[in-house]
Amino acid sequence: MLETGFVEFFTNYQYPVMIVIGLVLIYLGISKKMEPLLLVPIGLGVILVNLPWPGEGLMAYQVLDPATDLLKTIPYKDYVVAPYNMAGGEPVGLMSRIFHYGLTWEIIPPLIFLGLGAMTDFGPVIANPKTLLLGAGAQFGVYFALIIAFALGVMGWLPFQLGEAASIGIIGGADGPTTIFVTNRLAPTILGATAVAAYSYMALVPVIQPPIIKLLTSKKQRQIYMKPQMRKVSNKEKIVFPLMGAIVIILLVPASAPLIGSFMLGNLLMASGVTDRLAKTAGGEFMNILTILLGVAVGAQMSGFIFLKPDTLAIFVLGLVAFMASTAFGVILAQLMNLVSKHKINPMIGAAGVSAVPMAARVVQTLGQKENPRNFLLMHAMGPNIAGVIGTAVAAGVFISMIG
Repeated sequence: MLETGFVEFFTNYQYPVMIVIGLVLIYLGISKKMEPLLLVPIGLGVILVNLPWPGEGLMAYQVLDPATDLLKTIPYKDYVVAPYNMAGGEPVGLMSRIFHYGLTWEIIPPLIFLGLGAMTDFGPVIANPKTLLLGAGAQFGVYFALIIAFALGVMGWLPFQLGEAASIGIIGGADGPTTIFVTNRLAPTILGATAVAAYSYMALVPVIQPPIIKLLTSKKQRQIYMKPQMRKVSNKEKIVFPLMGAIVIILLVPASAPLIGSFMLGNLLMASGVTDRLAKTAGGEFMNILTILLGVAVGAQMSGFIFLKPDTLAIFVLGLVAFMASTAFGVILAQLMNLVSKHKINPMIGAAGVSAVPMAARVVQTLGQKENPRNFLLMHAMGPNIAGVIGTAVAAGVFISMIG
């Protein structure tokens, strides 16, 4: 007799609810063009793993049953429940293999940083080094959310320990690969929720950031003019920067080596001028392949049995707090810098200190043009934007060193 999943599908609310969530993610990616390269594969991954029987098979693991000492194949929703997750297991489903070997083995996030490095121009940071401070300032939101999440856990309101709190806080950096990297190390059971939250807020940068920027700045401050022409950065400087950056940062925070090392390698391939073919590969088709695998692997984590819980909603709310706080602290730090700076900077560029490259910088550029048509803030905003990527990776290294 042919078995189908229709009967179970309509007897458990979690399946249709998650299918709707997957469709919404695909709609946002296709119709609203919100991070389509990620939301479309994530959305389809969500749909596939929430189809009864086939979905469970796609995320299946083979484990040793402690009761019989025999190997048995179980769906992921059972695998993450002790004692199986303590005894280890072998992925046997298509998506469980992508997730296990790509994310659990921490291969995909560093390789994505390699591609990001190959697409990043450090020129704006080198030309205006003080923008590095704005990138660091935006990381305050990461620690702010960590403290709140951990406090809620200590008070017993939410089941968050320090590892979960750090994983939630890192969402404030608006950096999906770093969020995945940290969560996989410190709180793997909430990986699906933190990853989707991080990428969702990256996609919603044009919606979330403008009201915060306007709330914390006056019209006069938003109209501050910054000359579009920065000093010319030499090729030698662009080569030295990733080399010295990798050495100094990794010596300070050794746990950041997988992300920072990959990021700087990708940038060196581009800046050297003699490895164009490698740089184009790293930032082109190789990056596209990794993005597909990452999206599917993240979506595969969103089984309704794991995802539809009050704790998950709390992660999304706290992640939003982290992202909003990062934006706010970046703007506030820019205003503080203006108190002691001879040459005023437009405080809006502080909001670009989050790691959402280049979306946050484009938001600042758009707002700047509306307030002052003479203003061209994109290159100025790219400085803190790039610094934010580095700052979030450093914060990840600190969390892993202290907690992991």
